Amino acid sequence: MTVTVRFAPSPTGFLHIGNARPALMNWLFALREGGRFVLRYDDTDRDRSTAEFADAIGEDLAWLGIRPHESFRQSERIAQYDAAAEKLRAAGLLYPCYETAEELERRRGRARALGRPPIYDRAALKLTDAERSALEAEGRQPHWRFLLPNHDGDPFVTRRADVSWSDLCRGEQTIDLASLSDPVLIRADGSYLYTLPSIVDDIASGITHVIRGEDHVANTAVQLAIFKALDAAPPVFAHHNLLTTVSGEGLSKRKGALSLRSLREAGFEPMAVASLAVLSGTSHSIEPADTMAALAEMVSLADVSRSAAKFNPEDLRPLNARLVHRLPFDAVADRLQALGIAGGAGFWEAVRENCETVGDAARWWRAVNDPQPLPVAPEDAGYLARAAELLPKEPWDDTTWGAWTGALKAETGRKGKGLFLPLRKALTGEAHGPDMKALLPLIGRRNSVARLP
Repeated sequence: MTVTVRFAPSPTGFLHIGNARPALMNWLFALREGGRFVLRYDDTDRDRSTAEFADAIGEDLAWLGIRPHESFRQSERIAQYDAAAEKLRAAGLLYPCYETAEELERRRGRARALGRPPIYDRAALKLTDAERSALEAEGRQPHWRFLLPNHDGDPFVTRRADVSWSDLCRGEQTIDLASLSDPVLIRADGSYLYTLPSIVDDIASGITHVIRGEDHVANTAVQLAIFKALDAAPPVFAHHNLLTTVSGEGLSKRKGALSLRSLREAGFEPMAVASLAVLSGTSHSIEPADTMAALAEMVSLADVSRSAAKFNPEDLRPLNARLVHRLPFDAVADRLQALGIAGGAGFWEAVRENCETVGDAARWWRAVNDPQPLPVAPEDAGYLARAAELLPKEPWDDTTWGAWTGALKAETGRKGKGLFLPLRKALTGEAHGPDMKALLPLIGRRNSVARLP
């Protein structure tokens, strides 16, 4: 059996960092197990789903390093869902209900007031054919509920209807179906909610493992019942903790969670984003992995904590910097060229340890190439003028800085910061930065003379 997982986003917005966690958990599990990853667009919400968002999701996953083995859209598979719905109807497991949302809310309110569980009372099962016809004559269209195998028509009996499964993240889990309402699978307008299309597609795609957020735990018992009703073996389930803000709030598009697109535009490395999204809320220390294969070996589903995984965007910067500091020139050459940086491997190796992002190299490229003199402190003007006179002849190499500052020290008696800092500020405009031994030959004698008074 080939391990097969799926990621099923709704194309109603851009992927955010909260979405990245389940996408990566699935991808890394498939990678570690030599399995397949299916991208399924859950686009049955006709009003909000767009092709543009679907395309953007594919682009963002590719940026992260996730390349699906198969992808499809649920809107292309309505006939398969219709066939499954008909099978459930024929078995007496899908029944029409005519209550409005307002009527249902009133019933739930009465149940709460009486101290009863606010679950659906299956009143629609008691309707006669004549009563159904009368309701439809009023213009009501039915929504359709799945008949859970729980309380034999009486939601208030004490007998439990437990469904259990072994969860790869949470261990043994049990849900009492008698505590749940029969779920609505089809809306009154004939469109499908998430549950039935998801199960039909999981069966058709041969999904062996469903890895998703813990907010779906309660849904699992219902879905197991529907798998059984469709005569299909269920997948193995794993419910990982969710990413939250530092204060514990959930991440969502509605709350303005960081989009992957915005992180990419800010210059963050995909492996820094992936490492933080996956390793937060696990027993593993948070450190940047260089590749997906390395990250797959760093964490397993059993490592996932039961507490929330708190995501702090500020943690991305030091994590990203650690990755950038060890990126070889070949890995960044195209990006440097796109930034107009032509310094080659020598330049990159000189400045990379002073870059939080690859884009920061542009700042040091300007420092290398700008021939304009920079402001200097009046008290350093005389010292810098003498430094200009003592500049060594070219060619320059990594010994030039030492030879130059050695000559200045001998003549002026300066040492430490008093010797080095005025030179660095005059040549780069910065008090800190790359090793001047490597940077000075890149600046060159001509620009150095232009910047010294």
